[in-house]
Amino acid sequence: MQQHGDQYIGGEWVDSLGNDTIPVLNPATEQVIASVPAGTAEDVDAAVRAARAAARAWGATTAAQRLVPLTRLRDGLAARQAEIAGTVVAELGAPIGFATSVQAALPLGVASSYLEILAGYEFTEQIGNSTVLAEPAGVVAAITPWNYPLHQVVAKVVPALAAGCTVVLKPAEDTPLVARLFAQIVHEAGFPAGVFNLVTGLGTVAGAALAAHPEVDLVSFTGSSAVGAKIAEVAGSGIKRVALELGGKSANVVLPGADLARAVSVNIGNVFVNSGQTCTAWTRLLVHQDQYEEAVAIAAKAAEKYAPGDPTDAATRVGPVVNAKQRDRVRGYIGTAVREGARIVAGGPEAPEGLPVGFYIRPTVLADVTPDATVAQEEIFGPVLSILSYRDEAHALAIANSTPYGLAGGVWAADNETAAAFARGMDAGQIDINGGRFNPLAPFGGYKRSGVGRELGRHGLEEFLQPKSLQF
Repeated sequence: MQQHGDQYIGGEWVDSLGNDTIPVLNPATEQVIASVPAGTAEDVDAAVRAARAAARAWGATTAAQRLVPLTRLRDGLAARQAEIAGTVVAELGAPIGFATSVQAALPLGVASSYLEILAGYEFTEQIGNSTVLAEPAGVVAAITPWNYPLHQVVAKVVPALAAGCTVVLKPAEDTPLVARLFAQIVHEAGFPAGVFNLVTGLGTVAGAALAAHPEVDLVSFTGSSAVGAKIAEVAGSGIKRVALELGGKSANVVLPGADLARAVSVNIGNVFVNSGQTCTAWTRLLVHQDQYEEAVAIAAKAAEKYAPGDPTDAATRVGPVVNAKQRDRVRGYIGTAVREGARIVAGGPEAPEGLPVGFYIRPTVLADVTPDATVAQEEIFGPVLSILSYRDEAHALAIANSTPYGLAGGVWAADNETAAAFARGMDAGQIDINGGRFNPLAPFGGYKRSGVGRELGRHGLEEFLQPKSLQF
């Protein structure tokens, strides 16, 4: 077992100022594989002071100067893809195929995209008699989740550094090992001391101290809407900027004339990938009432291909969820759905056969779900799909927009124009048209309780910039 007692602060690994540790479990075996420091408010203060001390000099560098260590960081991510994937398998339980193709590869793609954006970005604009400068926001607190642990780190830290900000990262306590690996890569890339800092710890202690620290200028948080609301309140009292990427309850709407079999099959894969632990997952499938039972049958059959299993096996498509609390939470939602009248057509709340150990969930499809049902309104964050019926397009749109969330969605129709016209009425930040592919250069973020601000692409870089006008 790996036992770590240090934090990355001021350009070096230093002993944590507290004595408590956090065990890191392998979700597939339930065995403790490592421990990391449970960082204290004092650790956070030391990290923020290091970031503040480095902020002015790093903020004064040119884009070309910042590109040099950022390129080495990108190259470090590329060189350690196998190690990154293996780490995510061990601490998250993501299947090795998915860990390799997405959990490791996506952060590399995002880092590369920011190098291109930075190389061509104009930090100065002339508007009439004013020269408008885009300057770094300052010291950034990056608080990241466990479901896509390296992607979320890269999507915050790389654009912040590219903008000229300094960063203190507090990763999720369930998946700190890949964050420590990232810190090693940053160190090897040769950034000035204090530009990047890492403090592992509990959200209620280290995360809270970081969000409230008076020397932090911007808090970038990804996680639940409930925690995001608390962070926004704390940041607001300190007049800090916030960027919040929060929960989702995304609708996938299949309009008459669409390829029903493809739409439903893609939806099953969308919900079950990463064991359902994806904020953008299309957890509500909306189908016209005349095609409803056909869609249910297609979904039930498609779900048979997603049997949970050992994440180290290349054939496994669904691994465990991250921890016992999450497993029990998801099973509880399935039970609630049944009590509220839903019909289980695949999966269920029982433990999967042949997997007595590990935090496994049976990938589940629920039919006869009403728009106001608990599972249609609340984020489950597990491999559970609810199928709802609608009467006409107006009814479908009303259902799609009927939750407090607005992160993502999908629309399927006989042609892209029809689907896009419907999508324009949806209250969501990112909508796939007839199975459109994820684009790391497009802005990512939500409406309503799904968040504030945007990540990825030019919009993601600009979250960490602030304008200054010089009048002549």
